[in-house]
Amino acid sequence: MNFGGVIENVTTREEFPLAKAREVLKNETIAVIGYGVQGPGQSLNLRDNGFNVIVGQRKESKTWDKAVADGWVPGETLFEIEEACKRATIIQYLLSDAAQIALWPTVKKHLTAGKALYFSHGFAITYKERTGIVPPADVDVIMIAPKGSGTSLRRLFLEGRGLNSSYAVFQDATGHALERVIALGIGVGSGYLFETDFKREVYSDLTGERGTLMGAIQGIFAAQYQVLRENGHTPSEAFNETIEELTQSLMPLVAENGMDWMYANCSTTAQRGALDWWKPFRDASLPVFRKLYAEVAAGHEAQRSIDSNSKPDYREKLEAELKELRESEMWQAGETVRRLRPERQK
Repeated sequence: MNFGGVIENVTTREEFPLAKAREVLKNETIAVIGYGVQGPGQSLNLRDNGFNVIVGQRKESKTWDKAVADGWVPGETLFEIEEACKRATIIQYLLSDAAQIALWPTVKKHLTAGKALYFSHGFAITYKERTGIVPPADVDVIMIAPKGSGTSLRRLFLEGRGLNSSYAVFQDATGHALERVIALGIGVGSGYLFETDFKREVYSDLTGERGTLMGAIQGIFAAQYQVLRENGHTPSEAFNETIEELTQSLMPLVAENGMDWMYANCSTTAQRGALDWWKPFRDASLPVFRKLYAEVAAGHEAQRSIDSNSKPDYREKLEAELKELRESEMWQAGETVRRLRPERQK
């Protein structure tokens, strides 16, 4: 498929329908290991699409209880992690990066010849010198990386839509890794599938998370909100002009029709200002993005994540940082604005 003059390998649901995916995986048992971020959405979509799927999760945990609440039956479709790995022919390794490192010895001993090890992130394999995750040579190593959260994957599936995903084959031991991974991509509810490799996926993913998807956008929000407040604008006005109008009005239009269409369908004053200012913002942020990508490529961001997320007090420190965001004036104003949306008042 042609993307701006560049040809890429893309697979759609029309080219590889669900019936074909079921046929490819009819003799497979898919174990989804982990029930945190991606696990619920992927496992529930696979189940609803008619695949033989089980969940592996630690007992005595909130996520075990969540799995039970979602209809997974202990001893039938819900097992301790090691038991699920033993039963599986395809192990979907959907734990956090830090948890993948910790549990790798347990998972590895159940990767017998012909099985498939599935990731939704290229982290563990790309940085294998740091993670210690080196799969046996006689198993397929594959990846489906949905371009969004597991919550979004599930929500779009229930709406009859799909979340686009990338796919990759790192190791084809069986000769069937490609059809296995495409079938799984269709099974978890992808809109369409585009080809990548493990390194490109993790480099783009870490850059995106720290950049426009989360880190940069929060930084830009905070800077504009601060300038408006410093110049006498109220919290409500500053939040609406910084975030609410963007997320509720403009971004949906960009998603549906593109940035050029959105520019063409706003006021001439807004058009002129946006066209004059987008390049200065690009030029100001380009050095930061180049530095960010270099840090990702060097493995520094991966090591920071491993070091931080492996500490016993990780959750407490995370909550303190999230509390700082949550209790900032900008996001307190946002909480009030969300409560005032018409759909919340019905």
